[in-house]
Amino acid sequence: QVQLVESGGGKVQAGGSLRLSCAASGSTSRIKSMGWHRQAPGKQRELVATLPQSGGANYADSVKDRFTISRDNAKNTLYLQMNSLKPDDTAVYYCRAEGFWTYWGQGTQVTVSS
Repeated sequence: QVQLVESGGGKVQAGGSLRLSCAASGSTSRIKSMGWHRQAPGKQRELVATLPQSGGANYADSVKDRFTISRDNAKNTLYLQMNSLKPDDTAVYYCRAEGFWTYWGQGTQVTVSS
């Protein structure tokens, strides 16, 4: 089992920045890939960024050049640095870990005002 706990969400004005964290615990050695997804009200959950254990981040087109995904293996923590935030980035952000199973965090709210 893997447990994921997100933090760092909040309210920010357009153009601002936030840094999300996702602390993983449990059977973290079995994690092959981690990523961030988001879900806005009335919309489906969508991929934001992924980072396999082997490296090589991938980003949704909508966040390229604004968001950066990174990982601190010593702390078992995944990060999402979000810069130049837009109102369209408003959503609940979820951390995901892929191993034998797929694990999700509880989500953290990000609200960007214009």
